[in-house]
Amino acid sequence: MKTKMLRSAILTNLLLCFIILAYTIAASPDNQIIRVNPFKVLDNLVFDYDMKSTMTHMPHEDIIVVAIDDATVEALGRFPFSREFYIPFLDQVALAKAVAFDIHFVSQSEDPYIDELFAEQLSLTDNVILAAAVNLESGLERAVYVHKDQLVKGTLQPPLAILAEQAHLGHMNRYAERGYDDGVIRKSWLMLDTDQGPIPSLAYRTAELAGRDLSGYLQNNPQAELIIKYDATSYDFMTLSYLDVINGEFPPEFFEDRIVLLGLTGMGEDTGHTTVENNVNLVYAQAAIVDQLLKGEMIHVASFTVVALLMVILFAAALALVWGLKPIYSTFAVIVLAAALVFGQYGLYQAADYYVNTVYPIIVLVVTFFLNLAVKTYYEQKQLSFITRQFGRYISPDLVKQIARSDEELPLGGISKELSILFLDIRGFTTLSEKLKPEEVVDFLNTMFDLITEKALLNRGTIDKFIGDAAMIIFNAPLDVEDHPYCAVKTAYDIQQGMKEVTRRIHDKYGVTVNIGVGINTGQVVVGNIGSYLRVDYTAIGDNVNIASRIESNTVAGQILVSETTYELTKDRFEFNCIGERLMKGKTVPVKLYEVLGLKSSSSQTAGDSASAG
Repeated sequence: MKTKMLRSAILTNLLLCFIILAYTIAASPDNQIIRVNPFKVLDNLVFDYDMKSTMTHMPHEDIIVVAIDDATVEALGRFPFSREFYIPFLDQVALAKAVAFDIHFVSQSEDPYIDELFAEQLSLTDNVILAAAVNLESGLERAVYVHKDQLVKGTLQPPLAILAEQAHLGHMNRYAERGYDDGVIRKSWLMLDTDQGPIPSLAYRTAELAGRDLSGYLQNNPQAELIIKYDATSYDFMTLSYLDVINGEFPPEFFEDRIVLLGLTGMGEDTGHTTVENNVNLVYAQAAIVDQLLKGEMIHVASFTVVALLMVILFAAALALVWGLKPIYSTFAVIVLAAALVFGQYGLYQAADYYVNTVYPIIVLVVTFFLNLAVKTYYEQKQLSFITRQFGRYISPDLVKQIARSDEELPLGGISKELSILFLDIRGFTTLSEKLKPEEVVDFLNTMFDLITEKALLNRGTIDKFIGDAAMIIFNAPLDVEDHPYCAVKTAYDIQQGMKEVTRRIHDKYGVTVNIGVGINTGQVVVGNIGSYLRVDYTAIGDNVNIASRIESNTVAGQILVSETTYELTKDRFEFNCIGERLMKGKTVPVKLYEVLGLKSSSSQTAGDSASAG
C-alpha cells in the first residue's frame, strides 16, 4: 500500500510541476498563449490593495489641477470650446513653473486667426507643455504594448504645428499591458520613440520643467516604463474651476512657482480606471505621476527569478507539510504560511515600496498541498476501508480508528501479552432450537450475537470468534486497552442485563428459558495472526485462554464467573461472591472462582466513562 502511495505521489507531483511550468510559460506576456490570466487578475487585486491602503492622501502642495468642469462648459459652450478662452488662462498662470495641457490640439480652429492669437500667447512664456499622441504599431490608439529591451516606437501626432512650435511637447499615451490588460492605468511610459525622435510623457516633461532631475528614472527603467504610485485620489489634489481662473478669482501670484495641469472633468468624458479609483478624470492620473516624480518615489517589483524561487520553496514546503504532519496540523500550517506571505509582502511594500507577487507562490502552495493531501487521504481511506472490512465487525470502532491512525502493520505471528478473555455460551439453546424452524434458529442467533457484539464493542472488546451458540471475546488486543479486566467484566454484566428482556420474550413465546453463562480470566497469552499460509486468524491461545473456557463451562444459566486474577483487578468496582475452588479439566491445581453480583454504586459513573472512552 505504501509503495503504491509513494508511486502515485511522485507521478502526481511530476505532472503538477509540468502543468505549473507550462502555465507559467503560456501566461507570460512574451507568449500571449493565454489571453485571460485569472491569476494575474488576483495579482493585480493584491497590488491595488497594497497601494490603496498605503496612500498618504497628501499630494505635492505645488500641484494644482484646473478643471474644465460642467460649470465651465455651461458658460463657454460645449467642449472643445473656442481657443480664444485659453488666452486669459495663460495670462493668469504665467508665473507658474509648468503649465500642462492634457488636451490634444490636433485640428485647426474654424477661424485660423484664433489659433494665431493662441500661438502668440504661448510664445510669451516658456512654461507650457502641450499634449501629443503617438500612433503605435499596434494600431490601438493611445495604448502601448511592451517590446522587450527597446523603447516602444510609433508615429508622432503632434498638436497643430503653429501651436507646437511655441510650446514643449509631452505624449499622453496610455499604457496597456499585453496579454491581460484590464483597463486599469497602473503604469506609464516616461519616454516613447517616434519617427521624429524620442518624446517624454506629459507628466515627465512637466516635472522636468518644474526643476526636478529625472535622469535616475530612465537609468533605473531602461524601457522607460514606470509603475505609477498613486499617493492621493482626485479629491486630494487642489482643484480649481477653469471658469473661476479665467474670471480672475485667483490672482496670478497664486500660481507663482506652482505646477498647473489643465484637463477636462465635465460631461463625464476623458475618464478611466486607476489603481485607486474608478471612472476618474484622467488629468488626475497625470497629476499622480507628476506627484510621484516630484517626490522621487519609485515602486520596485520582484523579478520573476525571485517569484520562481518562492514557488519552488513553497512547493517543497507543501510536500513536507502533507507527508510530515497530520492533516489538521498541516492544514493549519499551510494557512499560517499563506497568511505570512500575504502580510509579509504587504509589510515589505509598506516599508520599501517593493512588491512581491505572492499570488503565484501561494497558488502553488495550496494546489500542491491539496493534491498531495488528496493522494494521501485516498490511500489512507483505502487502508482504513481494508482495516474496517477485516476488523470492523469484531473490533471496537475505537480500536479500528487507532489501528488506522497508527500507520503500523499488524505483526505477523504471535506475541505474548496480558489479556482478559471472555467465553460465553447460550444455555437452553438446544431445547429452543428443537421448537424453531431453521430460519428461526438463525434469526435467534443473529439477535443474540447482535446483543453480544454491541456490548463487547461498547467496552472496547475484540470479538475473536463465534462458535455455534458460544463466543470468545478478548480485551487488550490488537491494541492496548486500559483497564481491560474491568472492560471484560463490564461487558459480561451488560450482556446479562440485556438478556433479561430476551429471556422474558423467549419464555413467553416458546415456554423455554434461555440465558447465558459467562467465564472470564486474565493472564498472559499468545495473541496475533496465527494459522497457516493458507488461512490466518487473529486470535489468542495459551493456558489462560483454556482456563477462561473451563470457567465458562462451570457456570449455570445467567451466571458470570471470573478467576481470582480477574477478581483481584476488579473487586473495587464490582460486587463478588466467592463460590470456592474448582478443579479444571487438564489442571492439577484448582482455580478459585468468584461470581459477579453487580456493580458497586461508586462504579456507575466510571462504567459510563469507560463505555465512551477511546
